[in-house]
Amino acid sequence: MQRAPQTPTIAYDDFAKVDIRVGTIVEAEPYPEARKPSIKLKIDFGPDIGIKKSSAQLTVHYEPGRLVGRQVAAVVNFPPRQIGKFVSEVLTLGFPDAGGAVVLIGPDQRVPDGARLF
Repeated sequence: MQRAPQTPTIAYDDFAKVDIRVGTIVEAEPYPEARKPSIKLKIDFGPDIGIKKSSAQLTVHYEPGRLVGRQVAAVVNFPPRQIGKFVSEVLTLGFPDAGGAVVLIGPDQRVPDGARLF
């Protein structure tokens, strides 16, 4: 019988350094200039963090216009990342489906924008 690979363990203090917040998508538009098909997002994280930009490879399951108003989870304390001519300020979170396409994660009920995952 083959054993599953061990998942490395981390201390809770290491996990607590990752600032995961919920925000509402206020703008979404195609980003055809990206190497991989993507959508440019503007996400409102409430008054303390404000509106941040993100580029996400969501084109398999999502249309830009249908994303507006949806709450999503994102890491807000990574440094900005240049994606082509666009600067992504947060990492929008999702899981891969069976084919590897991104499925967004977010709360199943409305919560205040900027709420932190704990």
